[in-house]
Amino acid sequence: MKSLIIGIIILAAAVFAALSPEFAGFGLGWWKDILAFLRGGLPVIAVLIGLIAVFIGIADMKDRAEAKKEQSEKPAEAGK
Repeated sequence: MKSLIIGIIILAAAVFAALSPEFAGFGLGWWKDILAFLRGGLPVIAVLIGLIAVFIGIADMKDRAEAKKEQSEKPAEAGK
């Protein structure tokens, strides 16, 4: 229950900080700063996600090659 209340307070503070006093009549007007942060951080996040996807793809190809190798070895062992 305490974490729910703290979460609601933090959300309210974030909304208060983002709202413009001209638009809502209250707030800190940080919306432009928030957008600038997102515009600057989005390419970095996209590069990190891309790198993770590449690493996962390489690991998947290695796993498939290993599984194919094991499959080709099993019939050879069964024939002995």
